Order: sequence, then structure tokens, then C-alpha cells
Amino acid sequence: MASVPSLASTVQQRLADALSAALPEAGSRDPLLRRSDRADFQANGILALAKQVKGNPRELATKVVEAIDANDVIQDIEVSGPGFLNITITDKAIAETLAARAADDRLGVPFRDEPGTTVIDYAQPNVAKEMHVGHLRSAVIGDAVVKILEFAGEKVIRRHHIGDWGTQFGMLIQYLIEHPHELDHKDAAVSGEEAMSNLNRLYKAARVLFDSDEEFKARSRDRVVALQSGDEETLALWQRFVDESKIYFYSVFDKLDMDIKDPDVVGESGYNDMLEETCRLLEESGVAVRSEGALCVFFDDVKGPDGNPVPLIVKKSNGGYGYAATDLSAIRDRVQKLGADTLVYVVDARQSLHFKMVFETARRAGWLNDEVHAVQLAFGTVLGKDGKPFKTREGETVRLVDLLDEAIDRATAVVREKAEKVGLSEQEIVENGRYVGIGAVKYADLSTSASRDYKFDLDQMVSLNGDTSVYLQYAYARIKSIIRKAGDTKPAAHPELPLAPAERALGLHLDQFGEVLSEVAASYEPHKLAAYLYQLASHLTTFYDQCQVISDENAPEVVENRLFLVDLTARTLHQGMALLGIRTPERL
Repeated sequence: MASVPSLASTVQQRLADALSAALPEAGSRDPLLRRSDRADFQANGILALAKQVKGNPRELATKVVEAIDANDVIQDIEVSGPGFLNITITDKAIAETLAARAADDRLGVPFRDEPGTTVIDYAQPNVAKEMHVGHLRSAVIGDAVVKILEFAGEKVIRRHHIGDWGTQFGMLIQYLIEHPHELDHKDAAVSGEEAMSNLNRLYKAARVLFDSDEEFKARSRDRVVALQSGDEETLALWQRFVDESKIYFYSVFDKLDMDIKDPDVVGESGYNDMLEETCRLLEESGVAVRSEGALCVFFDDVKGPDGNPVPLIVKKSNGGYGYAATDLSAIRDRVQKLGADTLVYVVDARQSLHFKMVFETARRAGWLNDEVHAVQLAFGTVLGKDGKPFKTREGETVRLVDLLDEAIDRATAVVREKAEKVGLSEQEIVENGRYVGIGAVKYADLSTSASRDYKFDLDQMVSLNGDTSVYLQYAYARIKSIIRKAGDTKPAAHPELPLAPAERALGLHLDQFGEVLSEVAASYEPHKLAAYLYQLASHLTTFYDQCQVISDENAPEVVENRLFLVDLTARTLHQGMALLGIRTPERL
């Protein structure tokens, strides 16, 4: 089915045509339409136009009104103040537009006019290390952006740039050679917890030996050389660490209700074969120069506290490669081999300077240009209730799995309180507890602008009141309950019926869904979708207060029309929450 034009876009076009008719010499002008408390919409573009042509804005606004053809979309249009236009839509137009949306599986949401290929780099844990609260935002934000872009019609290639290379692997591999059973398992079915327990134990023991035994330290450094030179035995042991870590990673991502597949995981090691060529291309083109033995890229606007330039070091003076070499090689791979025209990096804001320098270097080298661009979707820090970086009472970084388990436990307790009234089975309580708990964590993150820090407060996150995912999930479940109670009475739009104020407000907000998604996909701002869904649930609450859905006092067509409105609201909530990676249980 073709996309359904929003009422705003329809009115916008009618006003633009009227503006051109009333003042042909002005050409094509934007009427600057927006939602308004004074009417359904307000247009204020006439003020700037009148100033440009040195005319009276009220007179020009009156001419525009006179130039609008009679139609079944605009019920009333009046000139207000110095030349604003207040526009009211017909009830029939609202109902017919919503009926067209309801007839489409995509709710009338259009695909992008010119979809491209986006590679999105997110959820980047480190091999042989535990995931902590700092990994949460990259995973949650990245997953939502992937879903939103795919829904918009974009070809999306996921890339999890895991930390799977570096000098620490010499220490780990050497210890495993000398203690060969440290990664053995009790049985074939290995849990993520067991995998991480093995890795933690091995890492700590290896670190103690590395710090206390000079001979072991020397053997470990030799092992780094063997790894980097491609020694088969060393690479096989390195692969064991990667595989063991993946068992753990995937268990955490599964708890987060995120789908991550092996082909999506291309770590630092995936670009090893490109590093030397990347350096050669940069040096031969003059983008990078030798400085004190290192291969560097300099920038006029990047200086240290002493006023001296701070370079991006691509290759160290000892011949080792820096992170920049890997990141630049990844850009080459994603643009030249994967055919990307957009690169999105969901990375901590504290790495902004690094990526600014990397992107500028890639532009100078010609790997990024007007047709191919990169953007860092920088995110802030997760804070505790005290407003400081989230730590345990002992001052340790919070393990991500502990945080998620606590969220599920809290949410399950909330679900259990309501379970008897709703008639939930124990299996439903456990399942819904997981959906509510993980949804609460995700929504708290996604309802905040990515660039801002936010406080991690589980008590607030699992509350049924306020701007929480539980409030939205409960709104969805409540609609499903009403539809079940309606029995054989099915939702049906009745455009001939007048709409109450709360019905109009709910309908007009539903009609904005496609425009909101287009804006969110273009700006990579999931928090705007979260805000839209919260407002939708708030409109629904007002609707419930003012408009009884199922009542013997209502005519059958009124019941059907109100069921239609709440059913479309449920479908919109379900689709919007799914794009944020949050489940919507039908009974809660």
C-alpha cells in the first residue's frame, strides 16, 4: 500500500498553493505550519513574506484564506493577531486519514525517498573482559537506531567493533599455554556466566603472574610478537578467548533482548591486513607525515594545553599501530567493500576528539566526501542517584548483568502485585517481568537525549506513573483488555460521526507517527520517538477519562469508532515500542 499523507502535509500543500495564488511574485513559499493550542494547526509564514514584499500581513493572510478552495479537509481557517492563520481540520478528514493508516501494515508510514546503505558501529565489548554499565548505552541506542533506519527502508549493516587485539593477549595466551585447562567447561552447555567466570579467573591469575614474574612477562611479550606475526598455535589460542567471550557477550545481549549474529561481529583484528596499506596511502598522499619517528596527522585546531599541535598517531615510533590505524582501515573497508554512504558510530562522547580527527583524516584521504559521510552519535554517562558516575558501594564499575538482573527482579515484583487481578500464570509473570524490566532500562536510556547524562533510578524506571516504559506498556495492555471485553464488536472507523475533543486530540497525534519517524531516522534521535509515544499514552489517558469506549448508552457505531481509535493507538504503541527494542505484553 502507498504511504498515507499526514493531515499536516495535506494542509501545508493547500496553504502553499493558496500563497502562490494570492501572491504569484513570491514564488513557492513555506507557510510554516505547526500544531497549536489555539486550533489544530497554526501557520505563521505569512509574517516573513509580508515583511519581504513590504505588505500588510493581515491583508495578505486574508487574501490567502480567500484563495483556498473549498475542500473536505479544512473546516475553518481564521486570521489571528498580526497575520497568523489558525486552521481547524474536519472530523471527517481526521477519521478518513486514520482509517487509511489502519488499513496499512506500516500504519501509512512512508519509506525513505532515497534509501542508502548505513553501517552502524555499536555495542563494542572487549574480549576477555566483563561488560559493565558503560556498555549499556552504545548497545541500547545503537539497536534502536538500527531498527528505526531499517523500518525507514535503509539498508543497514551492523558492525560490532569488539576489542579483540592488543598486547594483553600475549599475557593471556601465554598463561593458557602454561595452564591449558583454565578455559575447560563442566559440560557442553556453557552459560554466559560460566564463560565469564573462567575468563575472569584466568585474567586475574595471568595479571598477578605478569606483574610478579619477570620471566613470564618476557614470555608474554614474545607471545605478542607471535600473535602479530600470525603464528598458527598462538592464533588458535587467541580464537579460544574470542569464542569464550562471545558465549558471554551473546548471553548479555540475549538478556537485553537484542539479536546479534556472528557476521555482525568484526573486531579490531578484522582489519589487521589493511593496516600497513592504510599507513602507506596516508603517507604517500601527504595526509600523514613522520614526526619523531611516528606517522602522524596534524590539525590546525587541535592543540594541547601548551599550545603545541596534538596529532593523530596512526603508527607509533616503535612500529606498532594505534587505534587510529584500525579505525581508518575500518572506514576504508566499510566504504569501499560494503558500499556504505553513511557511517554511524555510537560511541561515548569522551571519544569525540578522536573521531573528529579520524573523520577529518579520512576526508583528506578522499575516503569520506560529499557523497559518503560519517557521524558520531556521541552519548553521555550513566549516573547514579547521587548524580555521580554509576559505581558500586565499593567504588567498582557496575557489572551490566547485575544491573539487568536487578531491573528484572524489581519489575517482576511489580507485575506480581497486579498478577492476581489480571489472572496471569507464573510463566506469564516471569516473562512479563523480563519484558518490563529490560524495557524499563532501555526506555530510561532512550527517552533521554543521547548526548546527555542520565540518572539510573530503578524505582522510577519501573513505576506505573510518569514517563516510563511501564506506563506505555500498561496503556497497550489496557487497550487489549478493552478489545477482548468488546467480544464480537469489532473496531471500525465511522467518518460520519462528530468527534469529541479528546478523540480529536488522540486522532491528530496518531496522524503524526510517520512524520516523527522520518525526523528520528534523519537525526538519529530515538528520544523523540520515546517522547511521541509518551504523549500518545497521555492522550489515551485523557480519552479514557472523557470518552467511555464500551457502554450500553453509546450507539453501536460510537462504540465501533472508539474501539477503532484505541486499536490504532495500540498498533502505533506496539510498532513504536518495537522500534525502541521494547516488548508490549498483551496482559499486564
